[in-house]
Amino acid sequence: MNTKLIILLTLFLATLTSCNNSEKKEKTTSEKKEKKETKVIPKIEYGFNLNHYKVDTGRVEKNQGLTHILPKYGVSSTTIFNIVDLFDSIFDVRKIKTNHLYTAFSSKDSTNRLLKFVYKKDAINYIVFDFEDSLNVYSGKKEVVTKELMAGGVVTSSLWNAFMENGLSPALVGKVTSLYAWSIDFFGIQKGDYFKVIYEAKYVDDQFIGVGKIKSVLFNHSDKSMYFFTYKNDTSPETYYSELGESMKRALLSAPLIYSRISSKFSHRRFHPVLKYYRPHHGVDYAAPIGTEVVATGSGVVSFAGWAGGAGRLVKIKHATGNIETKYMHLRRFADGIKKGTHVSQGQKIGEVGSSGVSTGPHLDYRIFIKGKAVDPLSIDIPTVEPIKDSALIEYKTYISPIKIKLDNIAIDTTAT
Repeated sequence: MNTKLIILLTLFLATLTSCNNSEKKEKTTSEKKEKKETKVIPKIEYGFNLNHYKVDTGRVEKNQGLTHILPKYGVSSTTIFNIVDLFDSIFDVRKIKTNHLYTAFSSKDSTNRLLKFVYKKDAINYIVFDFEDSLNVYSGKKEVVTKELMAGGVVTSSLWNAFMENGLSPALVGKVTSLYAWSIDFFGIQKGDYFKVIYEAKYVDDQFIGVGKIKSVLFNHSDKSMYFFTYKNDTSPETYYSELGESMKRALLSAPLIYSRISSKFSHRRFHPVLKYYRPHHGVDYAAPIGTEVVATGSGVVSFAGWAGGAGRLVKIKHATGNIETKYMHLRRFADGIKKGTHVSQGQKIGEVGSSGVSTGPHLDYRIFIKGKAVDPLSIDIPTVEPIKDSALIEYKTYISPIKIKLDNIAIDTTAT
């Protein structure tokens, strides 16, 4: 064979072998890298690596306490007594509640010794009973993740259903309605009204646990849009303000109770159903079941609480804002501590719906007087409290401008109506 040809063939075979070896080496390196990348990621619970323990979970059963649960994991009565005696200030073991979760962390060796025991107080808080070295008990908190969410809906039957149909939390309904308690009578909600809201939702371990701050809301009622934004600066306390910088909070709530219907409105000449003659009715009658909670519509001082003839049990409140007095008539009973001279806060319970005095059935007769003159509670424009100062309005309007755009852009299904 030609010498030159032999040399070329030898070089080709050497190169081929080198390539194969290189490929094998790369493959081996790749496999090692892949193994390294598929390394088990530790799962952490209550700050403990679950891979290091035998883990058992359970729920507290009826009439169970530590004396029933811990012995199952080999904890002696003496140790349990020491827990009660030494760590009572950290956690009162008598407050362990039925159906709450607990987790036992035991050693993986043959002794199966209990090292940690965790009692879950609620979605966030827990108590750790540590048996690993010396006995110790301490409290812990899970990380709460707050997310900003946006939602909206159209009323087809009720406001409650509008929220539920959009998969929203009952807690969100309550927060939104409480924010508008000064502005909207929710018994007057109509088909076609709609809402849009930007709010905080709280999560623990990716599970929703509750609603945080309502950041901004748009409620359209009878084709009138009402925007409110949470805001705080050096001259304004954190609260909710309208587009114009008016406080969402007003001197009086729109109604003093949750009622089933308005049975009689304000009138200068109404036929009295009991007395059978015409006379003024300078209030609004809210029909509601006996015992329904009645609250003060504004902060102030009780000027009268007692029996008042045909008005039955009556509470009068002189309010702090403006020359305003409110009356609450036909009560079944007064709330604890309600008497002349008592300071009350807006929304504070002052009594319960009854049918005392001259009355045909359970209801609340609610009246408002401004400078001593009776006014219609359903038509007056109650002044707001603490509006944003004129000097801060430009800054406020600049702040809310992009938020308002976000609210307006929340999509809702108006075809449902």
